[in-house]
Amino acid sequence: MKASGPLVVEAVRGNVVESTHLVDVAVAGPDGMLVAWAGEPETVAFLRSSAKPIQATVCLELGWEPPGEPQLAVACASHNGEPRHIEAVRATLGAAGLDDSALRCPWAMPSVVGNARPPEPTGRIYHNCSGKHAAMLAASVANGWAIHEYMRVDNELQRAIRARIEGLAGRASRAVAGDGCGVPTFAFTLAESARLFASLPGEAPRALAAMRANAFLVAGSNRICTSVMSWVPGVVIKVGAEGLMCGVMGESRIGFALKTRDGTARGREIAAVRVLEALGGLGHISPERILKDILPRLSPGPGRHPELRCRGELTRA
Repeated sequence: MKASGPLVVEAVRGNVVESTHLVDVAVAGPDGMLVAWAGEPETVAFLRSSAKPIQATVCLELGWEPPGEPQLAVACASHNGEPRHIEAVRATLGAAGLDDSALRCPWAMPSVVGNARPPEPTGRIYHNCSGKHAAMLAASVANGWAIHEYMRVDNELQRAIRARIEGLAGRASRAVAGDGCGVPTFAFTLAESARLFASLPGEAPRALAAMRANAFLVAGSNRICTSVMSWVPGVVIKVGAEGLMCGVMGESRIGFALKTRDGTARGREIAAVRVLEALGGLGHISPERILKDILPRLSPGPGRHPELRCRGELTRA
């Protein structure tokens, strides 16, 4: 594999670079082979929330039948806790005969910026992972499993999720830990995660279709997942914590995974726009269109903000 420098995201004010974010990238073809990269594609990272389309798919395979497509989309979400998100999560819980009290994700409050609706009282349902937790609870109800054990790494649900993820990645997880929301998360190289996402059009088509059709429910206002999937046909992307993002371009079945070395969302999202553009994933949509949507969250608050730019190129196999 040819040596390659990472992508470099810079925050520039005047002619001074105020901050720098280094980003490693792996791109896999439909056969799972590495076709492009930047930096260190063998960087190991936990999938975190990028695993949600697979986790939701396993819930479907175990007998969960969501009330509608919006509930499947929000099961794949890292949402802002806006009213439409809360309505969709409550529909999942209600269909399973449950309410908010069954959730075991941490308490949170809505994550909104700009002119969005002000925060409501805190609660577990406002946590960005509550849709995933609701789907896991519903799958547990469908199988007669104890709902208070749905997050345990050794229960039937989490074992099934692990087996599915490892099968798609093509190897055993390199590490297992608790995600921020409490469920198990699994670590792979970026190249393995890119391979996993390249497989999803064939392995998780229902989840991907729901995400594309309900892009707002996957994230929300001023979020890159919602923006890209609203503007660009066929592309599915999913953020993960600590600067991770994974995605797949449906027609070509090209998968990618990228991660900022400093774990920042700002570097992740500017780099993701650059990667999508380099891979032809934006089609006729300009990068500026996506950036207009997401900059209020990347540079919140009043006043003048730095220019965010990305330099560097993908190395091709």
